[in-house]
Amino acid sequence: MSPRGVAIPDLRERLFAAAERVVARDGAAGLTSRAVTAEADCAKGVLHTHFAGLDGFVAELVLDRFARGARSARALAGRAGQGEVAGNLAEVALGLLDSLDPGVVGLALTRPAAALHTREALRSGAPGFAGVEESVRAYLEAERARGRVPAGLDCGAVALALVGTVHHLLMTRDPDGPDPAETTAHLIAALVPAPLT
Repeated sequence: MSPRGVAIPDLRERLFAAAERVVARDGAAGLTSRAVTAEADCAKGVLHTHFAGLDGFVAELVLDRFARGARSARALAGRAGQGEVAGNLAEVALGLLDSLDPGVVGLALTRPAAALHTREALRSGAPGFAGVEESVRAYLEAERARGRVPAGLDCGAVALALVGTVHHLLMTRDPDGPDPAETTAHLIAALVPAPLT
């Protein structure tokens, strides 16, 4: 265990990763501040020292993972003209799906204080699905300008459909259900046909 009073490098990420392991192993009901700190091998009170209780912690975990997904989506702009369009979109979509355990998302939605904290942060400009949608739209517009997607492609509608589907899969996917990679690949193929030559 980390000694009391000694700074722990990357404490937030250490606690976030521990919480994800707890939820994956024990389900949402198993997520307590004590379970998180035990899993992270930290002092029992450290979570409450750095976060506004368990609800604040859960909200910050969700926001952190949303921000990670938004950073990945912003990188799409630099990939315009490179690789396959479908592959680039799939990479971002699957990255979003992998960025957050569905159990943690569900927990954030079912804990009113955590849900409120998350909504307020997103309304105040914290990175989230709206930013991902904008990044996908801008990427598709750049690819349309290069002739790599059909000239008539409604980039905004495709971005909304893709991000909305990812959001749906994130909230509802069953570990024993269909492979999200296959679902995403089928959706992208339907939304973004190859340009006519």
